[in-house]
Amino acid sequence: LTWGWANGLRGYSYPLIFASIYKALQLLAKDDVQLLIWVPRLVQAVLAAFADVKLYSLVRHLENAETAKCVYFCQLCSWFTWYSCTRTLTNTMETVLTIFALSYYPIKGSKMGSSCQYLALIAFAVVIRPTAVIPWIPLVFSHFLQEQRKGDLILHNCIPVGLVTVGTSLIIDRVFFGEWVLVQLNFLKFNVLQNLGTFYGSHPWHWYFTQGLPVILGTHLPFFIHGCVLAPKRYHIFLTAVIWTVLVYSTLSHKEFRFIYPVLPFCMFFCGYSLKHLKAWKKSAASFLLLSNLLPALYTGLIHQRGSLDVMSHIQQLCNNSYQSQAFVFIMMPCHSTPFYSHVHCPLKMRFLQCPPDLTGNESYIDEADVFYSNPLGWLNKEFYNDTLLPSHLIFFSVLEQEISSFLALRGYEKTATVFHTHVLQGQVGSHIYVYRKKTEMNH
Repeated sequence: LTWGWANGLRGYSYPLIFASIYKALQLLAKDDVQLLIWVPRLVQAVLAAFADVKLYSLVRHLENAETAKCVYFCQLCSWFTWYSCTRTLTNTMETVLTIFALSYYPIKGSKMGSSCQYLALIAFAVVIRPTAVIPWIPLVFSHFLQEQRKGDLILHNCIPVGLVTVGTSLIIDRVFFGEWVLVQLNFLKFNVLQNLGTFYGSHPWHWYFTQGLPVILGTHLPFFIHGCVLAPKRYHIFLTAVIWTVLVYSTLSHKEFRFIYPVLPFCMFFCGYSLKHLKAWKKSAASFLLLSNLLPALYTGLIHQRGSLDVMSHIQQLCNNSYQSQAFVFIMMPCHSTPFYSHVHCPLKMRFLQCPPDLTGNESYIDEADVFYSNPLGWLNKEFYNDTLLPSHLIFFSVLEQEISSFLALRGYEKTATVFHTHVLQGQVGSHIYVYRKKTEMNH
């Protein structure tokens, strides 16, 4: 388990979904490594597809079939949706649940609204990732203002839904942590009150406006702006949700594209609205959207940074090997560059460079990965001062090879595989991943 679990920042409710799938595969005696890798992605993909259809039926209900088709088309074109929707990130689940909740949200003119259902879905999303509450603050507030029976809404919907979901999540976490832990509170403390996310990089306040949103929207951006201008007043609440979310996230110094993924469906609503009103230009606009999103979707989905997954098949092969018990794989890459046991599924000895943030308030703290990168050769010689401690396999990015070549030669390592990773070099991340194996006496 990574440091986030040790400090109660992560809840067990979301991994429990995948753990249940793994358990079912095991009971059916079908738990081979390929299924362990593919089934969670397929489940996520099916959920994402289901959410897309939900978005279509929502717009069809609010507007008409033609607008719904346009929104659906924009959603299906989005390169970032293709890039993210099959990933088992909490952000992906948060986005899927946001779409489901939206389809029950009582917007003016909607007959499908159901307070209980949409609140339950939001609550479930918050259990999975506490930040899911952010886009919903203006929406729930707006609903509360236009609701005649305010007391009923709070007593019969908000309170029961909150108690059931938080209660369930508390019990699940109690079972696995072995003590009472309120994960959502710890998450809030870490990311907001202590702002410790900066440990993983910080960006200027305007990053989401100047880079984050424009990049994930891509060529949809002009349609989004056009749609915002055109859309009738009752949809301003969706735009408010987008702006509010981006503003809130802008106050936190650690920023990532995936954090604002949940507002993408709201944006697609406006893009579709714009597309529908382009009348004569509609066909050419649609072709432009499709073509301009196809390339980034294919590139980021199939080529970009694929090495960290591909290299796992080389590690997997050690499982079928008779000397699996002696094998020891050391991944010398920025922490969490690769998956771990879920992609290996055998009791192989493995290790990667750790990077927990400092929770003690030590000003001069440096994590293991940073210590390693400041002097790789010195670190390796110190760590493996005795030949019996040496890993049987070393895995690292091509940019590191030159620096540790003397260690590799002296300790008798040979390169056994080169795996392509990316065209975009960044800091410690190289274009290829190398697999080195220690020569055994038998090979001589």
